[in-house]
Amino acid sequence: MLDIGSAYFDSRETRSAEEREAVLFAALPALIAHATSQAPGWAKRLKGFDAQAIHSRKALAALPVLRKSDLKDLQSIDPPFGGLNTTPVGKMSRLFMSPGPIMDPEGTGPDPWRAGRALWAAGIRPGMILQNCFGYHLTPGAWMVDAAARHIGCAVIPAGVGQTEQQLELISSFKPDAYVGTPSFLRILIEKAKELGADISALKQALVAAEALPPSLRQWFRDQGMETVLQWYGTADLGLIAYESPACEGMILDEDLILEIVRPGSDEPVPDGEVGEVVITSFNPHYPMIRFGTGDLSAVMPGISPCGRTNIRIRGWMGRADQTTKVRGMFVHPGQVAQVLARHPQVKRARLVITGEMAQDG
Repeated sequence: MLDIGSAYFDSRETRSAEEREAVLFAALPALIAHATSQAPGWAKRLKGFDAQAIHSRKALAALPVLRKSDLKDLQSIDPPFGGLNTTPVGKMSRLFMSPGPIMDPEGTGPDPWRAGRALWAAGIRPGMILQNCFGYHLTPGAWMVDAAARHIGCAVIPAGVGQTEQQLELISSFKPDAYVGTPSFLRILIEKAKELGADISALKQALVAAEALPPSLRQWFRDQGMETVLQWYGTADLGLIAYESPACEGMILDEDLILEIVRPGSDEPVPDGEVGEVVITSFNPHYPMIRFGTGDLSAVMPGISPCGRTNIRIRGWMGRADQTTKVRGMFVHPGQVAQVLARHPQVKRARLVITGEMAQDG
C-alpha cells in the first residue's frame, strides 16, 4: 500500500546497504535455478554453473555477460526471445519490437517495468494527470509509464509523440500536472505553445528519459516555468534501471536489480568510480536477465543521496560501449546503417553523424 504522505515509494529505499545486498544475493540462486530450468537459452548459457553456488558478487562475476548487441542474433536463431523467457509467449501481457530489431515482452502485474519508483521520486501522486508523450507504437517506453502511473492512481493521457498542436489542446483542456517523455519533445511543446499563445501553465513537473538532459537544458525548462525536471533511465529489456530524486545528485538504482560496472568488451567488474559498461541482473520472473550488458557507460558514485535513499547511485548515461547510437530516443544499430549502404553499391564507405544541441539531434 502506497503511503501518500511519504517521500519514498516503499521502505526498501532507506534500508541499509548490507540488508539490501543480503536480500538480493539470497534470492539470486533461486533466480538462476528458475531461469535455467524454464528457459532453454539460459540453460545453454549457464551450463556447468551451480545455481546454488551463485550467492555473492564474486560468484556472479564468474558468469558470462550477455550483451544487448547479442540479443538480435539469439532471437533470430530461437525466436522470439532467444529462449530466454521463462513464461510462455502467449501468457505475456504485451509483445514489443524495439529497433534492431529486438523483441521484448511485458510480464504481468500492476507495474511490470517497476517504473512507479521513478514517478514517485519525481513527485507523482494519486489523483494527478500525466501527459505521456512516449511512443505507444511497438516499443514499450509509453507502456512502462502508463502501467506505473495507473498503479499509483493517476489518470494518463496517451498522447504519444507528434501532433504538437493537438497535444497543446489536450494540455489546455485536461490541465495535466506532469509531462513524461523525451526532453526534446517537451522543448518542442513549450516553444510551440509560446508561438501560438497556448496556455500550458498547468504543467509543472516533468520526468524525462531516452535522451541526454544537459544542465543547460534542465535550466531552460525551469526558466520556462517547469518546477521539477528529473530523469529516469531504463531499457526495453529491463524496465527501470535508475532514477533521479529531487536532490539531483546522481541516479539511484532500482531496488530489484543487481548492478555491476564492467570493463567494456570484458566480463570483469571495474573498481567503484571507474567508468565502464552497465551490467544488470534483473529478478523479472517472466524474462530474467542475468549479467545483461546494456552497452551503456556509467560509473558508481560514492556515498548515498542527500534525499535519504540509500541504494547505489550512478552518474547517469555517459555514452556507449559499442557503436550503437540514439536518434530522438530510438537506437540506431551499425547493422541498420550497413543495410542502407548495401542498397547503394556505388557507395563504398559511410559514417552516420549525429549533430545538434539542447536535445535537437538530427
